Amino acid sequence: MASTDRLTTWHREFFAAVSRWSWLKTADEKVAAVALPVYDRHRANPVVEVMHGGRWAGHSLHAALSDLPIGFWAGSVVLDSLGKDVPGDGGRLDPAATLSAAGLLAAAATVATGVTDWTVSDGEDRRTGLLHGLMNLAGTALQAASLAARLSGHRRPAQVLGLASMTVTGAAGYVGGHLVQGRAVMVNRTAASTGPTSWVRAVELAELPVGASTGVVVQGRAVMLHRSGEDEIHAIDDLCSHAGALLSRGEVVDCVVTCPLHESRFDLRDGRIVQGPAHHPQPVLPARVRNGWIEVRGSLPRPRRART
Repeated sequence: MASTDRLTTWHREFFAAVSRWSWLKTADEKVAAVALPVYDRHRANPVVEVMHGGRWAGHSLHAALSDLPIGFWAGSVVLDSLGKDVPGDGGRLDPAATLSAAGLLAAAATVATGVTDWTVSDGEDRRTGLLHGLMNLAGTALQAASLAARLSGHRRPAQVLGLASMTVTGAAGYVGGHLVQGRAVMVNRTAASTGPTSWVRAVELAELPVGASTGVVVQGRAVMLHRSGEDEIHAIDDLCSHAGALLSRGEVVDCVVTCPLHESRFDLRDGRIVQGPAHHPQPVLPARVRNGWIEVRGSLPRPRRART
């Protein structure tokens, strides 16, 4: 029974241990001290926003690009197992070497977007992300060594290095999966927000001066309110879709709020992303003033289809 329980709990114990590794914490601090100031200087650059994916792609580019080196290198391993790695065909690269080289080129873009996403993570997520990155760099280095061995005619060492590269890269992918599915990194934090299903009083109008913002909770949903005119009220989900920070703590200029955590900017009038790294717009809630109160309402329930 104990061994069965261990099979289902080892991953929790492993990632709990990762969060306590002192060397990883030290490495995280040193890398962050170099990388974060560079990111801060260039965060407004459109190229940086594109590398995140942001409003242009609707999700992280890193997640999509990561499939390319894995696919190329897996193909190289398959060709090795089939005995298709035949060197020296008229001076051209053999098929397995071609896939290895293509994977290395794809890995460069994958690493660049991964580092960009890593700079807007924090705490345990950032430390685990650094481990994910270091493992991927190790896998890439092994693949580069494999390609060098192939080009020099050392087929067997190349195959061993290629298989080792895929093993390390697969383990890195597991750590990356924990970040997305276990820690909800780069996941839309407002995807399931719908309520309230009827008009609900949020705050008295007199408590929210013109030009002011506040955060309220209505029927369990965190909502940011901003009053831009006498009777002009804007309401959006208070949890930033990018990392869950409270937007009501951010600065508002011309109906655009800046997230206090990673500086994503959203238009309060329609929730659209003005600037990344957020990938998803903020849900907008209907708001009105009635009997001296600001009232809000969430998404209406979907009508049920009649049975035929």
